[in-house]
Amino acid sequence: MNYKRTKSWLKFVRRFRFHNRKYKDRLFQRVFQDKEDLLELYNAINGTDHQNPEELEITTLEDVIFMSMKNDKSFMISSTMNLYEHQSTVNPNMPVRGLLYFAQLYDEYIKLHDLNMYGHKLVKLPMPQYIVFYNGTEKIPDDYTLLLSDAFESDPSAKDMEPALECKARILNVNSGHNAELMNKCRRLMHYSLFIARIRQNIDRGMPIEQAIDESISYCIRHDILKDVLLKNRSEVRHMLLTEFDEKKFAKSIWKEGHESGYTEGHESGYTEGRESILGILDAINRGNDTVEKLTALGYDAKRHKRYWRRNKSKQQWLCSK
Repeated sequence: MNYKRTKSWLKFVRRFRFHNRKYKDRLFQRVFQDKEDLLELYNAINGTDHQNPEELEITTLEDVIFMSMKNDKSFMISSTMNLYEHQSTVNPNMPVRGLLYFAQLYDEYIKLHDLNMYGHKLVKLPMPQYIVFYNGTEKIPDDYTLLLSDAFESDPSAKDMEPALECKARILNVNSGHNAELMNKCRRLMHYSLFIARIRQNIDRGMPIEQAIDESISYCIRHDILKDVLLKNRSEVRHMLLTEFDEKKFAKSIWKEGHESGYTEGHESGYTEGRESILGILDAINRGNDTVEKLTALGYDAKRHKRYWRRNKSKQQWLCSK
């Protein structure tokens, strides 16, 4: 285990936990914290026309798994269990995450409604719907689906074997300029997209992250974009965004450190294996047994190597000392 990397991780965990205590909700969750806005989003996605926000039953799980494994919004309406999550990175493992989320949500649902899972009567459960709102910088389609079954490895000799589990994650690109029909149906989602786009534009212009966020907040307030959220929670929103920026920066640094560490460890491992291989060859040659023929078959000029190393005992001793 890389001590430096582990120490950096623990330091980040302590710092991030401090931020999470005070700024637990991410911006997307804050934008859709009111039932009216969440219902508008639900109607826009499903083509429904529900009017009563009180039909919504919020069942959010907070901090399901530490660091980004966080259920942003889950709620129930009309016998469906909806899980809405926001992501700023492309992640093919979203169905696995969805499986873990739904397992906990259904467990809570069964306990809450005191359902008998051991009786003769079929227990009815709400239908799961998993939507991931993506606003990262990598280019992806406007709307596509990831399947849990794509992650399964199977026995190639068992041709008729089918997975016993499936979980679908529908990925919606909510960057500005994408999914125009959905944006037109949900003004709140459109404004969220415009706000994030403004921050990125400012960063592209060379603004420091703090200035980019401050200018974007002021701009959106003047133009009535998420004005209610930004006026009421300006300081909190600013800190949410800075925290998320720090998290992304940390993730990149960990990747870079891990990459460099892997290269160094691989280099050292390759050197060690190569040295051991050479020592094995030397030993085989010096013993003069039938291994020489085996080495010759592999392309080694055994006799030449034998003469060379016997004439150069000092080099052999130097190699063995390493």
